[in-house]
Amino acid sequence: MPKSLWWTLLGLTFAWGFNWTAMKVALEEFTPWIFRSLCITFGSLVLFGVAYASGNALRVARPLWVKLAVLAFFNVTCWNMMIAYGLMMIPSGRAAILAFTMPVWSVPLSAWLLGEKITARKVGALLLGITGMALLIGEDLVVIGRAPLGAMLALGAAFTWAIGTVLQKRWPLGLPMGTFTAWTMFIGGVPIILGTLVFEMDAWRPVGTAAVLALVYNVVVAFAFAYWAWFKIASTVSVTVSSISVLSVPIVGVICGFVFLGERPSLQEYAALVCVVLAVLAVNLPAREPG
Repeated sequence: MPKSLWWTLLGLTFAWGFNWTAMKVALEEFTPWIFRSLCITFGSLVLFGVAYASGNALRVARPLWVKLAVLAFFNVTCWNMMIAYGLMMIPSGRAAILAFTMPVWSVPLSAWLLGEKITARKVGALLLGITGMALLIGEDLVVIGRAPLGAMLALGAAFTWAIGTVLQKRWPLGLPMGTFTAWTMFIGGVPIILGTLVFEMDAWRPVGTAAVLALVYNVVVAFAFAYWAWFKIASTVSVTVSSISVLSVPIVGVICGFVFLGERPSLQEYAALVCVVLAVLAVNLPAREPG
């Protein structure tokens, strides 16, 4: 990764890492549809404003709209709604671990869509990732009367994020990053906003200060800045390098859940975290040269 991106990566890590705690606080008072609609509406407005002030052209050529819509669907629509509902059912630390199995999913997808070679290391990484997921889901399965829906939603979000990441490398659109991020967020948010207007117009209610602050954090930091930072990294470097760039986010998420929410990770969660970290390291760290 170019040295110029390391500060971007550091900011992204802490922005998304703490956001698992912020989302947990916000979703105690906002419904997932309303929360995501507000985040996307105001987040895209901030991004359009920044792009315009920076002199970026906001126009998108007609042939690019279909690809842009597909990228927005996977990176914004699917990710945001699956995570919002999943986070209501499972602790923030567990949701972060599952959501950031994305690099494990991206390996076979990049081999299929980008022609990257699958090595023995990558197969081993996939097995480690599956083991980590089994540890988390298995703990839910043994509880009588409790379905592992929250875990499955977080995994679904990870899978759609992997699809979006690989497709972004396969379809370089050539747009300024500010313009690309603003339009991706807006287009991906349209189905969520429409769903809110159709299904939850009667669900609006006053919320407390903590929820408002969590919403502001999401709009300015987790959406406007972090989406720009992620798309910048993902479009500049390879899929494997962009995957390793998010490795420390779930670790920050688990720590923040412990410090701010009083969550106490179980032994299975610690073991799953180790498996996921090892899986992503195995996928991404360069192999030793034969000596």
